[in-house]
Amino acid sequence: MASKRVLVVDDFEPFREFVLLTLAERPELEIIGEASDGPEAIQKAVELKPDLILLDLGLPTMNGIEVARRFRELVPESRIIFFSQESSVDLVEEARRMGAWGYVVKAKARSQLLPTVDAVISGKESFRS
Repeated sequence: MASKRVLVVDDFEPFREFVLLTLAERPELEIIGEASDGPEAIQKAVELKPDLILLDLGLPTMNGIEVARRFRELVPESRIIFFSQESSVDLVEEARRMGAWGYVVKAKARSQLLPTVDAVISGKESFRS
């Protein structure tokens, strides 16, 4: 299986580290970058062209929805999985409208992150709230 190039975007460093360590369990996933805010994420996505972007909805300076809009314009081939503290139906639907392939509530990330990543890599949407 060809490796999938992954960009992780979250402003809360301990959570970002958790995600990076969890993804490192999978040899088919290559972490190519990380970012802590929207402008940095956009710059890295354009520069690195990731296959998969794990994106926090609650970013400083530019929220995840706006960042996802920019990703759709600039790196439309990248698949997005959103992270959020929130599990509201409205947010999940907004994530779908932004072209996300998946959604993981941070409190459930320990059990849902890898299954969501696996589903999205295999071409299936995975919205867990």
